[in-house]
Amino acid sequence: MEHSFQIIGEYMPLFLKGTWVTVQLSLLAILFGTLLGLFIGLGKMVKNPFINMPCAWYISFFRGTPLLVQILLIHSALMPLFMKPPNVFISSVLALSLNAAAYIAEIFRAGIQSIDKGQMEAARSLGMNHVQAMRHIILPQASRRMIPPLGNEFIVLIKDSSLVSIIATPELMYYARAMMGQYYRPWEPYMTAALMYLILTLGMAFILSKIERKFVYD
Repeated sequence: MEHSFQIIGEYMPLFLKGTWVTVQLSLLAILFGTLLGLFIGLGKMVKNPFINMPCAWYISFFRGTPLLVQILLIHSALMPLFMKPPNVFISSVLALSLNAAAYIAEIFRAGIQSIDKGQMEAARSLGMNHVQAMRHIILPQASRRMIPPLGNEFIVLIKDSSLVSIIATPELMYYARAMMGQYYRPWEPYMTAALMYLILTLGMAFILSKIERKFVYD
C-alpha cells in the first residue's frame, strides 16, 4: 500500500480542482439564494394571500424536506424537462440556491419585522410611499441585524455543497469519494476534504467578521 502522503499528493490537483468548483457553487448559490430569499421574504409579509401563501408554502417545503432529496428531485425530475442530459453544475447551483433562499427569506423577514413599526409610520408621514420607506429607512436598519445570521447561513451553504457529489458534480467531496473508491482508505481522502472545507469556512468566517465589525459595530 502506498504511503498516505503519496496518494494525497497524487490526488491533490483533483482536490484543488474540486475546491474551485465548490467555491463557484457556493458563491453562485449565495448570490441567487440571497436575491430569491429577499423577494420571498418580502412576499411572505404581504397581506395579499395570493402572494404570501405561495411564499409560505415554498419556505415550508424547502425547510421541511432534506436537501439531499431536493438535489435528486431537481436533477433527476425537474432539469430533464429543460435539458437532456441535465447539467450537474446547473442542477447543483439551482438546488443549493432554492434551498438557501427558504432560510434566507426567513432571515430577511425576521430582520425587517424586528424594526419598530413607528419607523415605517414616520417615513410615511414624511411623504414616502411604502417602497421608498422600505428602501431608505427599514432595509438599511434591518440589514445590520441580518448580517450575523446571513453569515451563518453562508457558512452552512459551503458545507451543504458537499451533498451535490451524489449527482456526480465534480466538487471537493466527489474527488474524496473517488480517492476512497480507488484506494479503499477512508482516512486520507475524507480528512483531506474536511481540512479543505475547514479552510473555506474559516475564510468565509473571517470575511464575514470584518463585514460585521464594519457595519454592525461601527
